[in-house]
Amino acid sequence: MYKVFLVDDEPFIIEGLIDIMDWASFGLEVVGSALDGSEALEALRSTPADLLLTDISMPEMTGLELIRSVRAFRPELKVIVLSGFNEFDYLKEGMRLGIENYLLKPINVEELEATLANVTEKLRRAEREERFGVFGARIIRDNVLHRWLTGQISQSEFNERAGLLGLHFGHTRLGILILRAGEGGEDLPRRTEEALEDEKDGLAFRDMDGDAAVVVTLAQDEGEERLLEIARKLEERLGSGIRIGVGSAGPLPEHGSVSRSEAKKALEYALVDPERRLFRYAPPSAATSAAEISAWALADLGREYGRLVLARDREGLMQRIGEDMAAIGRAEGMTPEELQNIALGICADLRAVLREVKREDDGEPFLQVLDRIRNATHMEELVEAVRRAAEETVGMLNRDTRSPVVQQVLGHIAAHYGEELSLKMLGSQYRVHPVYLGQLFHKETGETFTDYLNKYRIERAKEKLRTTGQKVQDISRSVGYWETGYFYKQFKKHVGISPTEYKALQ
Repeated sequence: MYKVFLVDDEPFIIEGLIDIMDWASFGLEVVGSALDGSEALEALRSTPADLLLTDISMPEMTGLELIRSVRAFRPELKVIVLSGFNEFDYLKEGMRLGIENYLLKPINVEELEATLANVTEKLRRAEREERFGVFGARIIRDNVLHRWLTGQISQSEFNERAGLLGLHFGHTRLGILILRAGEGGEDLPRRTEEALEDEKDGLAFRDMDGDAAVVVTLAQDEGEERLLEIARKLEERLGSGIRIGVGSAGPLPEHGSVSRSEAKKALEYALVDPERRLFRYAPPSAATSAAEISAWALADLGREYGRLVLARDREGLMQRIGEDMAAIGRAEGMTPEELQNIALGICADLRAVLREVKREDDGEPFLQVLDRIRNATHMEELVEAVRRAAEETVGMLNRDTRSPVVQQVLGHIAAHYGEELSLKMLGSQYRVHPVYLGQLFHKETGETFTDYLNKYRIERAKEKLRTTGQKVQDISRSVGYWETGYFYKQFKKHVGISPTEYKALQ
């Protein structure tokens, strides 16, 4: 735990900060407090602290004077300034002293949470670099690659960080491999990197959820055969106990998150065939009507089922599965084997939803459902088996440890993301104080309400840009952004390119 010291001449401010923030969720603990700068300075000489939160205007010694004095013997101390005055001179001097942020009272809880998250990440990074030297830089590299492939960092930000870290991609296409060890997978990323020493186009790193990941860059005329070639090489060199998921190939950079998601879902097929080691997440063969059953169409089904599962919409989910399976069954060239594979793919998507919301499951209910899919002799049995898998998924989520109010909020977002949404409005609807609701939401989802809502809306916008002919302005409004300029800004932040550029790629 990193240690926090609070300073404010109003005791209720200190008490409020202690009570309102879930410090432990950020890896922080409050180790002391003071009511003026002089008292704080004396206490900090003997009290270990990593972060100081201080008011500006206090008797005897101001917050800025305190910062100057404490920097003399603790230069590495992180500082967040609180102030009731929006004074440029205060801000200017605070920036000169190297503060992390200048927050106005009354404190915006979400802004404070975001600042604390940034500060703790800086503290962890500094600690890692100090302890591990060059290895610390590798951890940062892994973090950057993970954030890029999960849409948590814009393309421009990634390009900047990639330059600093010496990451250079020499081709215009890419695909992702995900490697998972049954047991003892701690050193899998290192072993993967060693196994790829003779492959200049393969970049291995540790994915933040524990798997090893490989970014394979591809020349314009290369595709999934090249990905499979590298996957088979890793399969041979790493030995037994390793499973490899293979995503599809596509344009760099925008296809990275798609391919990673596909590779993750492909690994869920290990539940069906535990003896197999190489898994591809692929659509049915080209003999099937390509116009009706495409990789994008199946990916859209997975996303839609995920949305309905998170909304706990059992009725809508059952109806949608019946309609979709019937439509797929009518596709030209569809064979019973391909139909069965699609059903298994849908189950893999549903199980992946459980992983995405950070809930571990024992897989037993899915094993029973998968047996029913493999043994189905007619369409009705197949549809019923997929519906059972969907029901099991919703049931497992309902048994999740999340509080009912956060589950309700997630469902409300899924159903009403195009409408005006705020913590204040939702707090009123569910009879919870908005500040407490924001804290609870962040604690249980790992994201602030605003970040989660923006990401959710952008994902829905991407779907509409891919699958409809609507104008960008109309899509912007349909997902909850009435200011098109703000929509462009958020889209580029999360996707790395503008909505217009994204639409042109489809």
